[in-house]
Amino acid sequence: MSTPSQVDDSREIFGTIRAALVELFGLEPGRITLDARLADDLEIDSIDAVDLVEHVRRTTGHKLSAEDFRAVRTVGDLVQAVGRLLRRPPGP
Repeated sequence: MSTPSQVDDSREIFGTIRAALVELFGLEPGRITLDARLADDLEIDSIDAVDLVEHVRRTTGHKLSAEDFRAVRTVGDLVQAVGRLLRRPPGP
């Protein structure tokens, strides 16, 4: 179950990801929903995905691993993956 803090974090992460998708790929903000599929609905290809992962790294200071990103299909999946990334303790 999500805590109120996690819900607020998810909203903030979604807003950041939406802004990134608009800025990086010129997408209309209304097309970007939690259920939007990156490849099918938003036409994000593998090259775009690399740019998106790099943007997440620059924005958060944390790198989303290829393994974590492989499971991402929707914007909501990406929000959850970034949320998990931000909750991890810093590595060595």
